[in-house]
Amino acid sequence: MSDVSRRDVLRTAAIAAAAGPLALTAPAQAVPKALTQHEFQTLHVLSGLILPADKDSPGAMEVGAAAWIDLMASQNAELLAIFTGGLAWLDEAMRHRGHTDFLTAPAAAQTALLDLIAFRRNESPESGPGIRFFSWARRLVLDAWVTSPAGTRSLGYLGNTGVAEFVVPAASLNWAIEHSPA
Repeated sequence: MSDVSRRDVLRTAAIAAAAGPLALTAPAQAVPKALTQHEFQTLHVLSGLILPADKDSPGAMEVGAAAWIDLMASQNAELLAIFTGGLAWLDEAMRHRGHTDFLTAPAAAQTALLDLIAFRRNESPESGPGIRFFSWARRLVLDAWVTSPAGTRSLGYLGNTGVAEFVVPAASLNWAIEHSPA
């Protein structure tokens, strides 16, 4: 564990959140705090593949997920090790598939690799580290998006405001019922 306290991490996260869109106006060109420029660019592309933009909301690339993860990793040595090791694994896996690295590989090759490591059922001695890394990456990319101003707007989050009545949307109830075990 690093010498950085939980309070320091939360303070840094609060400062980043307060800076909001100003801090993340050009995520692809951001100066990394913990990752190398190559690792940062790879994470930026990976975040866009995990959560792409759609017609209604920006994706993880647009909200600066890579910058948020880099900030978190700059405050936690264990998290930094997970991401540097995982991003190196992606590059090595692409080299085994005949490409220079993950970042410069064709989109189809990137997607094929992610399709392999997205599911634990594909675990093997070779894919296991990639599967574990992708699980971390997927969770943190989604955390970055959900906590971004665009993510909270897209989800309709009202924040800490009083409401006269809380109504669960019918679509959400129907989804939960349909996906609940019998």
